[in-house]
Amino acid sequence: MRAFVFPGQGGGVVEPAQDLVPKIRRVVGERIPDQVKIFARAARDADESRDLKVSPDVVAGHSLGEYGAAYAAGCFDFETGLWLVAQRDHFLAEAAKECPGGMVAILKTDPAEVEKALGEAEGSVVANYNSPRQTVVSGLRDALGDAVSRIRGRKVPLNVSFAAHSPYVAAAGEKMRGVLDSVEFRVPQVPVVSAMDGAVLTSAEAVKEALKGQMVAPVRWVKVVETLAKMRVEEWIELGGGGVLTRMLRDFELPSVSGMTFEDLRARIYGQAQNLLPRKDDGEVSQESS
Repeated sequence: MRAFVFPGQGGGVVEPAQDLVPKIRRVVGERIPDQVKIFARAARDADESRDLKVSPDVVAGHSLGEYGAAYAAGCFDFETGLWLVAQRDHFLAEAAKECPGGMVAILKTDPAEVEKALGEAEGSVVANYNSPRQTVVSGLRDALGDAVSRIRGRKVPLNVSFAAHSPYVAAAGEKMRGVLDSVEFRVPQVPVVSAMDGAVLTSAEAVKEALKGQMVAPVRWVKVVETLAKMRVEEWIELGGGGVLTRMLRDFELPSVSGMTFEDLRARIYGQAQNLLPRKDDGEVSQESS
């Protein structure tokens, strides 16, 4: 089986392809938010995968990447995805002003240790269970530093000003629920694995409900990987750029799963195509047709 996985904001921001910019601006306006840029990259990769005749048996996304996964599964079209993600970005920006917060990645520390340390602190919670060796903490700006100081391990502050996947963005999550209710989802063409609990979603309503809850609920990426392993996924392709999820896959020590980025896949396919071209004796590629 083959899985397509989509990173969230950890995958990095890439400017949209120029041919997409006018279409994006018609939906979101002149200023294109970073979250929209990330979704546009994910959607472009999903579209190209179809051109390359590479299709998934199952999809999953990390945080914002769940919108890329839902798009790849056929739950909504590109314009609808742009609009949904733009609303998500707007609501989180409001949350950053109303309830300033932040997020810090904790590396090389057991998640149970992080939970225990946070149990003694106020204003911070575990936001992402990324791998057996990586956990992300969300918290209020004034409380986050004290909470993180109680935890051992390497600490990497994330470039956000809100406490995503925590009760501190509950107002934004409630607004997003209303937005999602206004959109009709299509039945996914392949199963979608929810990052809230690793559940396998096969109906339009189930995918929508998962997106309704994902802004506030913790990202349990460990559960996603466990589900994909149980489904006997052997090939993992990361769309949307960055390779962050593929690097995290190493923490799970799953020799049965081969992970690669979409960029690596594209290079492999085009490399194979070049190797199939007839060649002259001197090693130059022949331009003649047979």
